[in-house]
Amino acid sequence: MPIGAKRGPLLLLRQRRVLYGRCNICSFCYIIFYIYMLEHFRETGDARLNAGNRNFSYFCRLMKNIRNFCIIAHIDHGKSTLADRLLQYTKTVSDRDFQNQVLDDMDLERERGITIKSHAIQMEYNYKGEQYVLNLIDTPGHVDFSYEVSRSIAACEGALLLVDATQGVQAQTISNLYQAIDNDLEIIPVLNKMDMPAAMPLEVKDQIIDLLGCDESDIIEASGKTGQGVEEVLAAIIERIPAPKGDPNAPLQALIFDSVFNSFRGIIAYFRIFNGTVSTHEMVKFLSTGREYDADEIGILKMDRVPRQTLSAGDVGYLITGIKTSKEVKVGDTITHVDKPCTEAIEGFQEVKPMLFAGIYPTEADQYEELRASLEKLRLNDASLTFEPESSAALGFGFRCGFLGLLHMEIVEERLDREFDQDVIATVPNVSYKVLTTKKQWVDVYNPSGMPPPTEVDHVEEPYIRAQIITKDDYIGAIIKLCIDKRGTLINQMYVAANRVELTFDMPLGEIVFDFYDKLKSISKGYASFDYHITDFKPASLVKLDILLNGDSVDALSALIHSDNAYTFGRRICEKLKELIPRQQFDIAIQAAIGSKIIARETVKAVRKDVTAKCYGGDITRKRKLLEKQKRGKKRMRQIGNVEVPQSAFLAVLKLD
Repeated sequence: MPIGAKRGPLLLLRQRRVLYGRCNICSFCYIIFYIYMLEHFRETGDARLNAGNRNFSYFCRLMKNIRNFCIIAHIDHGKSTLADRLLQYTKTVSDRDFQNQVLDDMDLERERGITIKSHAIQMEYNYKGEQYVLNLIDTPGHVDFSYEVSRSIAACEGALLLVDATQGVQAQTISNLYQAIDNDLEIIPVLNKMDMPAAMPLEVKDQIIDLLGCDESDIIEASGKTGQGVEEVLAAIIERIPAPKGDPNAPLQALIFDSVFNSFRGIIAYFRIFNGTVSTHEMVKFLSTGREYDADEIGILKMDRVPRQTLSAGDVGYLITGIKTSKEVKVGDTITHVDKPCTEAIEGFQEVKPMLFAGIYPTEADQYEELRASLEKLRLNDASLTFEPESSAALGFGFRCGFLGLLHMEIVEERLDREFDQDVIATVPNVSYKVLTTKKQWVDVYNPSGMPPPTEVDHVEEPYIRAQIITKDDYIGAIIKLCIDKRGTLINQMYVAANRVELTFDMPLGEIVFDFYDKLKSISKGYASFDYHITDFKPASLVKLDILLNGDSVDALSALIHSDNAYTFGRRICEKLKELIPRQQFDIAIQAAIGSKIIARETVKAVRKDVTAKCYGGDITRKRKLLEKQKRGKKRMRQIGNVEVPQSAFLAVLKLD
């Protein structure tokens, strides 16, 4: 071995200490670095040594100085604002580049004021003379994006539980907290919006103490708007959240928790390393597919992607391998080495379970393949979206998509339009049902067209949910009436504070997918919070409601609905369609039917020319002759004419008052 090989790492270390005096090198780090550089120097010579020199700060950083955490809270409790203050306080984002909701990089997120995607970012913070690396994964708060929260929780050791001091503990706060506790995360309660005049710190602290069983001194008072308490939050993250556990020398085990598509680089996978070390240009393998790739680029996630030569256990980063096919990257998959693979995959998060289904169709038949490619790319960034091909007599070829809620469905439609320039038509959303046929076979029905004939159906079962509503006691009566009207059953009523009540209901999922959330907010003047989860399936009296235009069924507007609500729903949708469908040269009959029985009808009158205007006198038979001639022409026109249904008609059922 050349003499320089022995002295090289030591000289490099001394030079590094002279150039970067702020790097405190302990004896353990000194030895580890020396051994690592010596081994790699033998294999790859000076080139590899120089690469290690550029990334020396990485090797100096021990796992004990890494903290991985997320922020969980109810919607509009100030997660993004507090994240802004953390980024500013740690100098992760400069004042010139800063903007409100800096992590919310989608236009939709800024317009609606909500977080749709979880965002990972690395911060560096000096605490008591030591440099710490804080990996933050911001999370959404709306119930429709709870799957994003579960993925963030799976990649962290701790969580900031954010509670609005003006609103108190809400339903989604409790739901997210239970997920964090199930994953053994360290919980740090933070009372946000303390600068608001309507803040109720004492009352809300009592709610948090009842929820967590913590001491009052554990709760941090903060304000994302003014920056109050941000320093205490950072100190609590370092002191209370445990450092990641893992063995850098073990076989590589990394969990993919998100991915995005880049037109030039291909698919970029975001991962958290639990064991092992990965370096640039090493061969890695995805366990679920068994495919092998070259790690073209790895790095950490700051405001931009920052390349690194090596990442080790406890790190959160990204991987670029040049993959172009979306099916090859699956969120929840495990990355390992080809030559030294791990024996088992990491237990990630549960498979997503769509709550409602709707058809997505292109407006032009020749855009079908483009829509498929767009959905595949969108699913990379939104793992809770599921889809499969289907066809419709009225709309042609399209996809049956699964969503977590109505807001999720609206966001997907908006993103298809804005990000992929896809003009689509969405059908009436509905939930999945289980049908027992007369042959004693179970059939899963996702759309009305898949419903077996009535003569072959023994009975139908629909999904039920356990709903939790937290509200002020002033609105209890109105909310209970709303839930009972939606075929709900009151299970429990419990006071969580002096004037706050938690109501628990069993309700059919199909009753809440349309307008339940909006009505709940209207009744409670915005104070009620809502959370739910699927419990089981129960028998139900369901019928298939068909909408007919001039006798032809429009399957995109068909729906499976409870028999008690079928007449009212059919009449209302006919009235709505009468307003939306433009007048033609012939009469348009709009009918709602259950099987062969018509239960409601409306008629869009024809645009008529006054053919008798030229008759100034004479016998009445002259006018009748002209009217009969016009009538025959209208009849022929109706037989060959097509009724154009505007897209607003497909969404009409969502906005029925």
